[in-house]
Amino acid sequence: MGKVPEMFGSMVFNDSVMKEKLPKETYKALKKTREEGKPLDPSVANVVANAMKEWAIEKGATHFTHWFQPMTGITAEKHDSFIYPVENDRVIMEFSGKELIKGEPDASSFPSGGLRATFEARGYTAWDPTSNAFIKDGTLCIPTAFCSYGGEALDKKTPLLRSMNAINKQAMRILRLFGNTDANRVITTVGSEQEYFLIDKAMYEKRKDLIYTGRTLFGAKPPKGQELEDHYFGVIKPRVSAYMKELDEELWKLGILAKTKHNEVAPSQHELAPIFTTANVATDQNQLTMEIMKKVATKHNLTCLLHEKPFAGVNGSGKHNNWSISTDTGVNLLEPGDSPRENAQFLLFLAAIIKAVDEHQDLLRISVASAGNDHRLGANEAPPAIVSIFIGDELMGVLKSIEDGTAYKQKDKAFMKIGVDVLPTFPKDSTDRNRTSPFAFTGNKFEFRMLGSTVSIACPNIMLNTIIADALCDFADELEKAEDFNSTLTELIRKTVKEHKRIIFNGNNYSDEWVEEAKRRGLLNLRSTADALPYYISDANVKLFEKQGVFSKTEIHSRYEIQLENYCKQIHIEALTMVDMVKKDILPAACSYMKDISKEAINKKQLCADICCELEETLLKKLSTLSAELYKKTVVLKSSVEPEKEFKDVLEQAQYYRNTVFARMEDARAIADEIESLVGRKYWPYPTYGDLLFSVI
Repeated sequence: MGKVPEMFGSMVFNDSVMKEKLPKETYKALKKTREEGKPLDPSVANVVANAMKEWAIEKGATHFTHWFQPMTGITAEKHDSFIYPVENDRVIMEFSGKELIKGEPDASSFPSGGLRATFEARGYTAWDPTSNAFIKDGTLCIPTAFCSYGGEALDKKTPLLRSMNAINKQAMRILRLFGNTDANRVITTVGSEQEYFLIDKAMYEKRKDLIYTGRTLFGAKPPKGQELEDHYFGVIKPRVSAYMKELDEELWKLGILAKTKHNEVAPSQHELAPIFTTANVATDQNQLTMEIMKKVATKHNLTCLLHEKPFAGVNGSGKHNNWSISTDTGVNLLEPGDSPRENAQFLLFLAAIIKAVDEHQDLLRISVASAGNDHRLGANEAPPAIVSIFIGDELMGVLKSIEDGTAYKQKDKAFMKIGVDVLPTFPKDSTDRNRTSPFAFTGNKFEFRMLGSTVSIACPNIMLNTIIADALCDFADELEKAEDFNSTLTELIRKTVKEHKRIIFNGNNYSDEWVEEAKRRGLLNLRSTADALPYYISDANVKLFEKQGVFSKTEIHSRYEIQLENYCKQIHIEALTMVDMVKKDILPAACSYMKDISKEAINKKQLCADICCELEETLLKKLSTLSAELYKKTVVLKSSVEPEKEFKDVLEQAQYYRNTVFARMEDARAIADEIESLVGRKYWPYPTYGDLLFSVI
């Protein structure tokens, strides 16, 4: 492990490599672009491209690609080699500034929500110099934005960068009002914890549902699940440990700050957490992390499952998005300090976040909406679909004192005394942690816990940056025209707390009582993706995104269409997979078992006419009834997704898939799972839940 410092970032064209490989003036120009957002002189691009090429070739690369993040939710890449023909049938290795700056993938073949017709194929990828190039599988990967011929964003990176610019602009206005002349830029930082399952690869390959949909569509509950709570933070099994070791090494080579690894709550479930970095880089790195997780798993004869709910009856997987905001001088603007009541700047930023989350609950819910995450949210393992904020008792007390205009008496720092002399005492945190809260303050950052494990963290951070930028903009508008800054500031914070305190909830978000209380407060409870997405294109949200320069109206509508279409397609694929599995595997297995039971009963009767065959008869009647019912349910399910079905629009289609198709899938599953519990093990065509969850040792 002594080689880790040398290994870390070895496959990344990072700042230290740039400093070594680039001429001094070129390095300065590129650094100015990266750190201050200044436009890059095109003449610099050729020099950078040549240095990148030489470095990549030294590392064994033969190709380059513009690595981008289309609205599929995963990454995309088209590889070109460095070779360039010269005389005498020879080649040289070339890479120009033009090739670095711009690529031209086919835009019509990616989701566009109507932005691009099939015959309108041209699209552009544009180099993002704020995110480091890296080498993966012998290819130099250049992080890029992706846009259409008309300039509309067709990816997740472009609006994320726009949202980072928006919050930088508005936060700097606030800092200047407080007399801060040191900071030149404000950045949002993110650390994304990633949960995942590891199962045996051979078993995965026997499950059509896992292969086609990422989750098990059938599966009877095993005798043991997570009831004993013995897996969480338990000893990591040798095979998993070997996987985690190689995963860390591969991520470190790519400059990804993989820090923490442990077992999660469900059997075969685990988590990886990185150290935070800027939102743009964190998004790129999380996409890479998910890709590398799957690749490394295969080398260990494992399969990494990133679906939000691969197994019913045990915890699903999320991705906690730890969001904060800092200056380029290293000051965390969400650090309360020793006396939060006296830290007016912190309280103003906190008030802006409270206002933003309350006013835009819909957008935060939309940012985590997917067919997979609908299975997880509110299932006693993840926050409900109701958005709220946890800030803890101390900050609640501070805000209440501001609202009431009373003095706040700060409690003295308490120390933990465990009662054993040899154990050290240590300061007690001022607030507890609330693991049920969707959006919890955890000391100097907010942990957004509603994200599903497969989601790109770009969208949640676009939403957070944009809505908070808008709140800061409102605050700056008011404070900049104030005659008495201090009194206006105090009144602004007081007013904001009073108007938006309904969004603050420090209790148990899993409880039924909270659902009722949230309803009384007027908070949204958007239970499904089909319920949430119509809010995306509301006039208020269109106005918000256009005002902050993050999305145009056309870009918002395209994303609304894409997410609804994807939702329908996902459930459609699941339904067809269920039909296929029932007809080709489950019903034949039940029939085979019934055939052998029938033979057994007949043989017993032939041997002795009055012998008891109650067991066989009972099983046959039960299985025959269930099999006939499952067949009927499957026929109905198949008819539900016939291609000739017509809808007036994609929203009606999504609501149909949610309310009709999904309900029929659940009906069919319930019967199939009961059949599984009755059929002999050797007859069942798939690895069971017990096999899948407890086979990795």
